[in-house]
Amino acid sequence: MITSIVVGVDGSDAAQRALRLACGISTKFGASLQIVHTPRDETVVYAAEAISGFYVGANTAQQELLREAAEKLGEQARAIAAEEGVKEVEIHIGHGEPARDVLNCAEAASADLIVTGRRGLGDFGALVLGSTSHQISKHATCACLTVP
Repeated sequence: MITSIVVGVDGSDAAQRALRLACGISTKFGASLQIVHTPRDETVVYAAEAISGFYVGANTAQQELLREAAEKLGEQARAIAAEEGVKEVEIHIGHGEPARDVLNCAEAASADLIVTGRRGLGDFGALVLGSTSHQISKHATCACLTVP
C-alpha cells in the first residue's frame, strides 16, 4: 500500500506530468504528498521569464530571485495539486543537488514512492553525472516512478 509520496518538480513539462500522476496516485490510495523543489539557475531563468515576460540570463540570478522563483514554483505546484483533488500537500524547498534533496525528503517522510519527470531543466552536468531521475532511482530505498 502506498501511504506517502514524494514528487520532485523543477518547472518543466515532464515535472508537471509527474506531479499530476503523483496526485492521481495520492488520491487513489489516500497517500500524503510532499513536493520537493531545489532552485537552480535554469529554473530561475524559466520562472523569471514567466513573471517578467522577457528573457533573463542565468548570470543575473541572485539569491532573492532564487527564493522568489522557488516560492512561485511551489505555489504553482500547490495549485496543480488542488486542481487534481489533493488539497493538503507539503512543499519543501531544497538547497544544493536536487536528487539529494528529493532522497532526503523521501527518507524523512518514510515515502513509499518517489515520482519524477524523466527530462527536466537540468544542465550539461547531467549528461556527465546522470540526470536527477537517474540519481534518485539509483539511490532510493523505495519505489521510483519516472514519467516521460
